[in-house]
Amino acid sequence: MVNASVARVSSGAALTGGGTADGARPRVGLVVGAGGLKCAASIGLWKVLRREGIPVDLLVGCSGGSLYTACMALGYEADHIAELTARLWSTGLPRRLHYRSLLRAAFPRLFGRRRRIGLLDDSPFVRTVAEGIQNATFERLAVPLYLMATDLETGQRVTLSTGNVAEAVRASVAIPVWFRPWVIDGRLLIDGGLSDPMPVSVAIREGCDVIIAMGFEQPGHDNFGSLLGLIGQVTAISMNNLLRSTFAFYNLAHHAEVVPIIPPFDRRVSLRDTHLLPYIIERGEAAAEAELPYLRRLLGARAAVAAAPAAEGSR
Repeated sequence: MVNASVARVSSGAALTGGGTADGARPRVGLVVGAGGLKCAASIGLWKVLRREGIPVDLLVGCSGGSLYTACMALGYEADHIAELTARLWSTGLPRRLHYRSLLRAAFPRLFGRRRRIGLLDDSPFVRTVAEGIQNATFERLAVPLYLMATDLETGQRVTLSTGNVAEAVRASVAIPVWFRPWVIDGRLLIDGGLSDPMPVSVAIREGCDVIIAMGFEQPGHDNFGSLLGLIGQVTAISMNNLLRSTFAFYNLAHHAEVVPIIPPFDRRVSLRDTHLLPYIIERGEAAAEAELPYLRRLLGARAAVAAAPAAEGSR
């Protein structure tokens, strides 16, 4: 797990500047990073924020987190997002192979060379997401939303913030090999987690003073005797260290306070473990509750700093 005492380190200047347009309170951003099914833990976080009346001025999502931040930006309550999640993972999860892609990959000369190749038929997923998001566009959302994808040709991070939200979600979750890349504005896009699994920098760029960032650590592997087990363990180590260093860097190098929320899981969670959804949501809620006292103090301190110039001007 990420050590909260390390992740909270910030410069003395972190309590200055920013705020909303009227300066009445700090500008709050919520970031949900890549994490597959574990991203459903953000429903528990959302439940706590709504209950406590903590406003969110901006949302950023990546990979699996893009679906949940999109629902939040639409103003959905936690219970409704949970229902949508259950429907998505029960009826929308791809279960059939995309045979045309397989044939093109195996016999490119016979069936034509195409860059959009993926093993799974994702049409149920696309349909379920479109139904849940209701053909919304970024321009009509209740809260500004930014979703991350990766340009397959250049490897660069792509920030999606205009047009159809469901299309952007589909691009952000395009797991290479499994899902076909998604085309938006002529660019071939794949999973945003490949270029920026925790896009805190977007919330900083958009002027957020306090950034609530939910991230997910990869579980280790006990079996080092197999090649796949060794690869899995090395991948988990590198990804978890990257997550920790991301939090530490942004707290030290920028005038924004990043509040990391890392739900602890005592069991493995894979994309097929839909029976664990209540447990995943509960883990997210518990992790948010643990950081709530610190978040309240932080928001109060930021609000006091923002109000100080106005008080001086009235004298």
